[in-house]
Amino acid sequence: QVQLVESGGGLVQAGDSLRLSCAASGRTISSSAMGWFRQAPGKEREFVAFISRSGSITYYTDSVKGRFTISRDSAKNTVYLQMNSLKPEDTAVYYCAAKLRPALATVAREYDYWGQGTQVTVSS
Repeated sequence: QVQLVESGGGLVQAGDSLRLSCAASGRTISSSAMGWFRQAPGKEREFVAFISRSGSITYYTDSVKGRFTISRDSAKNTVYLQMNSLKPEDTAVYYCAAKLRPALATVAREYDYWGQGTQVTVSS
C-alpha cells in the first residue's frame, strides 16, 4: 500500500513558477514508476508527466514540454513537478500517481495509487 500526498499548489499569475511535491508513505516509491495528472473543471483527468523507477526516463504531454520537469528523490521518497512559465490553461487539480509496473503509461487506469490532489490556479 502506498499513500501519496501532494503539496505546493496555489494561486499564481501567468508566467510564474510553482513546484509541486508528492510525498509517499507506507511503501518506498523507488519501486514504482510515477506520474502526474491534472483535471480541470468539466474536463477529464489528463496525463501530464511520467518518470521511471530509476528516474532515467521521463515523458511529457506536448502542452507542457519545455515548461514542466518531473523529478524524484528516492532518499526523501518524494516526486516533484517543477512548473515554469505557467499559463491560465494549466489551471487544474494536479494529482500524483504511483504505478507498480515499470512501463511508461499515459492512461490513468494504468496507475495503482493516487493522491488527493492539489489545486493550481493561474490567473491571466
